Amino acid sequence: MEEMISIILPCYNQGIYLGEALESIIKQTYRNWEAIIVNDGSSDCTEEVALEYVAKDSRIHYFAQENKGVSAARNLGIEKALGKFVLPLDPDDMIAPTFIEKCMRMFKEHNDCILAYTKTSFCGVRNGYWNLPVYDDYKKILLRNCIVCTSVFKREDCLRVGGYDENMHIGLEDWEFYIRLLQTDKKVYQVPESLFIYRIKEESRSTQCQKEENWTKVLIYIYKKHIDAYIHYYGSPLEILDKMYYYKGKYEKYYNTWYRRFWHKIRPRSKRRR
Repeated sequence: MEEMISIILPCYNQGIYLGEALESIIKQTYRNWEAIIVNDGSSDCTEEVALEYVAKDSRIHYFAQENKGVSAARNLGIEKALGKFVLPLDPDDMIAPTFIEKCMRMFKEHNDCILAYTKTSFCGVRNGYWNLPVYDDYKKILLRNCIVCTSVFKREDCLRVGGYDENMHIGLEDWEFYIRLLQTDKKVYQVPESLFIYRIKEESRSTQCQKEENWTKVLIYIYKKHIDAYIHYYGSPLEILDKMYYYKGKYEKYYNTWYRRFWHKIRPRSKRRR
């Protein structure tokens, strides 16, 4: 019998897209799923759309909370989930009909699999293929996330590492979660097909996060939280700065701003080299 998978949809004022996301779930070739919509204090049509689909399909469930952010909404959905596996799906994105079937196949074929995901394409204001590098090394993911937020993992593994960090409101909470989930070189498998459809909008939480001041704030938070891992793999924050995807080629510009600020914040907790 197929294992149940719980699809978690944290929704904050994305009601206009929610129906498309739910339709993409209903069309899945893998049938043993439940969809959990968590309304994170929306002021739009989210509840109306959600309840319409709850009435249509008994596998769709709805919960509401005051606005606490996407991490808290995902954690609530995971807490309520009945499935052995979890799939986060933002309500403005979609999955192709065979997404779950082919991700779940990775767990059946590989006993050491801790996470499965697929290649990604865009929709919205931009169309095409997202050419992300394939995950192959934990050390590399400390510098740059190459796994999209919509991936399949076991609920027990998620709970074991503490779920999503609810202090992260700006973005990149999925990257920080993967840093904890994949530590000690856990095995990740990618389905070599573009089965996840990521919506690009003119303005979104992602575009806000990419603003330099927000991006730097989030990076400092992540590196400070996981400083032991960064020191273990890269030696010092200065070496990290020289290798980081975002800052590579901008070393001179950011030396006196990012590096000095970052090192000042984390130095008391780091191990000084003699």
